Amino acid sequence: MRGEVPNKHHSYTFFFVLFFVLVLFPDFSISANTLSVTESLTISSNQTIVSPGGVFELGFFKILGDSWYLGIWYKKIPQRTYVWIANRDNPLSNSIGILKISNANLVILDNSDTPVWSTNLTGAVRSLVVAELLDNGNFVLRNSKTNDLDGFLWQSFDFPTDTLLPQMKLGLDNKRGLNKFITSWKSSFDPSSGDYIFKLETQGLPEFFISRSKFKLFRSGPWDGNRFSGIPEMEQWDNIIYNFTDNREEVAYTFQLTNHSLYSRLKINSDGLLQRFTWIPTIQEWNMYWLTPATHCDFYENCGPYAYCDMNTSPMCNCIQGFEPRIPQEWASGDVAGSCQRKTPLNCLEDGFIKLKKMKLPASTTAIVDKRIGLKECEEKCKQYCNCTAYANTDTRNGGTGCVIWIGKFDDVRYYPAAGQDLYIRLAAGDNGGTRNISAKIIGITVGVSVMLLIIFFMYCFWQRKLKRTGAALIVYRERIQDFLMNRVVNSNRGHLFGENKTEDLELPLMEFEAVVMATHNFSDSNKLGQGGFGTVYKGRLLDGQEIAVKRLSKMSHQGTDEFMNEAKLIARLQHINLVRLVGCYADAEEKMLIYEYLENLSLDSHLFYRNQSTKLHWQKRFNIINGIARGLLYLHQDSRFKIIHRDLKASNILLDKDMIPKISDFGMARIFERDETEANTRKVVGTYGYMSPEYAMDGIFSVKSDVFSFGVLLLEIVSGKRNRGFYNSDQNSNLLSYAWENWKEGTGLKIADPVIVDSTSSSLSTFRPHEVLRCIQIGLLCVQERAEDRPKMSSVVLMLESETETIPHPKPPGYCVGRNYLETDSSSSAQLDDESCTVNQITASVINAR
Repeated sequence: MRGEVPNKHHSYTFFFVLFFVLVLFPDFSISANTLSVTESLTISSNQTIVSPGGVFELGFFKILGDSWYLGIWYKKIPQRTYVWIANRDNPLSNSIGILKISNANLVILDNSDTPVWSTNLTGAVRSLVVAELLDNGNFVLRNSKTNDLDGFLWQSFDFPTDTLLPQMKLGLDNKRGLNKFITSWKSSFDPSSGDYIFKLETQGLPEFFISRSKFKLFRSGPWDGNRFSGIPEMEQWDNIIYNFTDNREEVAYTFQLTNHSLYSRLKINSDGLLQRFTWIPTIQEWNMYWLTPATHCDFYENCGPYAYCDMNTSPMCNCIQGFEPRIPQEWASGDVAGSCQRKTPLNCLEDGFIKLKKMKLPASTTAIVDKRIGLKECEEKCKQYCNCTAYANTDTRNGGTGCVIWIGKFDDVRYYPAAGQDLYIRLAAGDNGGTRNISAKIIGITVGVSVMLLIIFFMYCFWQRKLKRTGAALIVYRERIQDFLMNRVVNSNRGHLFGENKTEDLELPLMEFEAVVMATHNFSDSNKLGQGGFGTVYKGRLLDGQEIAVKRLSKMSHQGTDEFMNEAKLIARLQHINLVRLVGCYADAEEKMLIYEYLENLSLDSHLFYRNQSTKLHWQKRFNIINGIARGLLYLHQDSRFKIIHRDLKASNILLDKDMIPKISDFGMARIFERDETEANTRKVVGTYGYMSPEYAMDGIFSVKSDVFSFGVLLLEIVSGKRNRGFYNSDQNSNLLSYAWENWKEGTGLKIADPVIVDSTSSSLSTFRPHEVLRCIQIGLLCVQERAEDRPKMSSVVLMLESETETIPHPKPPGYCVGRNYLETDSSSSAQLDDESCTVNQITASVINAR
């Protein structure tokens, strides 16, 4: 009753309960936007910190297994979307962990009170601090007595992971000595630091690069005052304000949203793709508005020096006026990288300049910059250096200001039909075409293309009218899809069909688009299984109850189109228990999808390389998986209708059904051979580092023995539970292959076996057969021998695996890769360099990887 004096016994009870909670549960925490020195977050409490407006939430989470992380995600978005992770490279190994403030630092402690992550602030101890999660997603540590939001002692925005949020800065902070960049996850289920970074290079004229180790994959172009010259799409992005700062204190890029009710983020994914997402509340989904690299012209140095890339020409690489192909025969065949040279040597005093319009400026990290002068002074400055080869404005605003000049070779130039800026190229007097530029050529091409498109349009209208009269819409649709797939499936390395009859029926099971939409709940994020450079894979359920996996090709993925066609053609013809089964497909001008059987246990790597999952893989299961993969590969090489080289056999491309039966997947890189064809050569090497054979990585030569090498690596990974890539052990072996070889030679082969399968306390011990494990190691070493001719065929491998009486030869040393050795290759090579090098008999050459 109002006004009644409270019962003193109730007060005593309250204080007793409070005392009980504080004494017995010292880690008890509350859900708010701050964390004080007397509060904490624990995994077991399942409590979180929420920003004041309920936009972001911070807490502990796990993705796969028992690895726990502290991270930040969007609070109001149903699909959990992580934007920052504190301990991404040092997860908690079990569900006992705590976040607290200790000695004026944020720390995460494990079950033994050992710090696994800390803000690591040094100096005078500040006793009055508080941690706070802001509505922009920034987690800060500040003085609890002030509300100064600019005087943070520490902030998560200074240590980004894979995501750039509005108001977060990327770049160089000279005041605090920080260089802020984002790093991809290792995979879609492993948030540890991956292979790719998106980082601002501040030397010369600052610009962003996507890099893998020291090798650059994409370049944004320098900031031109409005946007980055290599990302013209920025002009089309609504509700965003960009800011680029370049002064003594910082060189940094950030963006802000004009509509604060929207959510937008920039992310680099585990495949090295930079993606921009915006949340669409009406459909409750993230919409990917942009990604890069998306076309061949996006890739760094795709055309080599003194050339420009143009998506509207064929070939896409063109020598700049005044330059010509070094080897015309190679240029005509499509091998254009590094092939342009000057027609006439420069004379210094008599040289002139040609203006190229609508260009992405060349790579500028080594350029000379002077922002105090204009274009005319810039030309005079370039003339003073006889080795100055090009110049341009640094800023396109106000008619153009500032000066940047290039000395010597320049590269990674691109033409845009409706973007870019003016670039002035130095030419010998005889080659200078005055005011002529690329635009004239483009106009001619554009007119020609327009006429062709007009003719096609009229033909299409005529066909549509005829189709309506006949009433045979479904029949014609199926015929169009068959022709589309048949005529478009080309071998990307040879430029022609696989030598098959073009009229041969693909027998592809077609599926209606509406059926796929219903099965995947309109491609809901909650149904997403994974994402790669090709697009996204969704789980779905058809009306008859069948579960499916839908591989939906990204609309912006140029390379993915070829892979989709290749995969559709191959899988439709292949039927084997150890190959993934195609349920159906859909293709039109806008959408391309492959529909597979859904495999409950996902990919082999998600089990093999994670401790809590690998414990379920006792030896018999592993041996069955090895045998299944071998039989599937034998079918591809020998028993199918075609002789097929997979070229990308790896743990992540082995899927497991509910009974753990392995199924080889992802035929986007596969090649069909004639029956009498033994090997082929390519200048565009594709595949994955760690699984590629030496002859393929270094010389582009591939055959069935290339797949045998990959199988050998995979076999040793299954036995050891360790990745070949990034392998490390205390004996200082460079990788898994050398480790296995050394132990096999010394008679200690079981030393490489996964402890899970030999642990005497394990319930799976009864399945462990040492002689079988040693036999598999020996077979694996036979498969990874340096010389292709020494490796067995898969028919011999299957026989050796299935027969304990079959004699197994002694292997020779493996051909394997060691890290961080770089040797410059011939500039004519058209492929990109991976981050490691292959060493075979002391000869080092860079691994080529176009994926």
